[in-house]
Amino acid sequence: MLDPLTSSTGLLLALLAVVLVVVAILAVRVAIKLAVRVGLVAGVALAGLYTVGVIG
Repeated sequence: MLDPLTSSTGLLLALLAVVLVVVAILAVRVAIKLAVRVGLVAGVALAGLYTVGVIG
């Protein structure tokens, strides 16, 4: 039962799975931060255009 966990292939696969999960979590966090920044910049830009009278 413990053979897959104690074999080198099992350990490598487990390590690979952990690394993939960590990379996925970091990618999601970066994507969220980027989306928030883009949203803020777009909001400020639209507010500026609205204030100047280009839109609205």
